Amino acid sequence: MKTALITGITGQDGSFLAEFLLEKGYDVHGTIRRSSVDYRERIAHLEGKPNFHLHYADLGDSMSILQVVSKVRPDEIYNLAAQSHVQVSFDSPEFTADIDATGVLRILEAVRLTGLADTCRIYQASTSELYGKVEEVPQNEKTPFHPYSPYAVAKLYGFWIIKEYREAYNMYCCSGILFNHESERRGETFVTRKITLAAARIAQGKQEKLYLGNLSSLRDWGYAKDYVECMWLILQQEKPEDYVIATGEQHSVREFCLYAFRRAGIELRFEGEGADEKGIDVKTGKVVIEVSHDFYRPTDVVNLWGDPSKARKQLGWDPSKKTSFEQLVNLMVDADMAKVAVERAGEQVRTNLAEYLEKGIVK
Repeated sequence: MKTALITGITGQDGSFLAEFLLEKGYDVHGTIRRSSVDYRERIAHLEGKPNFHLHYADLGDSMSILQVVSKVRPDEIYNLAAQSHVQVSFDSPEFTADIDATGVLRILEAVRLTGLADTCRIYQASTSELYGKVEEVPQNEKTPFHPYSPYAVAKLYGFWIIKEYREAYNMYCCSGILFNHESERRGETFVTRKITLAAARIAQGKQEKLYLGNLSSLRDWGYAKDYVECMWLILQQEKPEDYVIATGEQHSVREFCLYAFRRAGIELRFEGEGADEKGIDVKTGKVVIEVSHDFYRPTDVVNLWGDPSKARKQLGWDPSKKTSFEQLVNLMVDADMAKVAVERAGEQVRTNLAEYLEKGIVK
């Protein structure tokens, strides 16, 4: 039985990867941060399983990382923990650097100091944001990096320190340069989930309008559940290498909106350009999407498009046989339609109960 340690196990990718590795027969350990707020809903169904274990640790605390690595002595480490929101990185650049850059170094040093450098394989979750102000389209493993946010700059350090330890200490450590990957487990502040949740709420009368930034931004969107398989495959190769993980297809934010609202039962048409562009419900004529400058970034990445040829050839991971863009959007909208329906039902129960209490029907 192999032992895997996943940082960021409570996140979208961490929860899918934990499920995947458990199915492979791994003993799975994950790190979580101490909090008075319960944020473990993505992994709640795994707690109590005999081969699933949680440990308190934080990438900002080298001693906690060292202790967990020393105790677990993993065969594989998947570093998925990060301050992963690009916009937040402009507001909290120092915290982003500490976790996304120095945090990677803390893991590498923990492995080295515990005598696991020759046996433990390390996967680093890198990002397409490294390409930033893109210098060629599509982007592959040889495309020059031009990070365009504090998040991307911090992740670039993580990428290069992985490469340095691989070459300096002959450690098996590598990066997966993941392009945008989404799911029904995506956080609600990320643009894709923001769109699907708003589509569901607008369709069910719980929200009037959705405000977005640049509708023309282009992204390569895939399904997170498909991508964790590729993470695993990267660590199963004879020698460590870095790989682009992407679908090879590109879509705009506007197109994502069209598919999402259509799945929720609302046909859209867009009018205007730039900051004046609006999304209109064809049936009612109501404006349901508007552009807001509040969601523009100081420097904005507008054209990400991955070339997964190397992963397809060397890993046998073929994104064309995975979840399509339309299937991904539909899956996310369906989950949010169900979520909003449950919320509405709960609100109705509370309303009815309040009325019964007021009338003295129940006490």
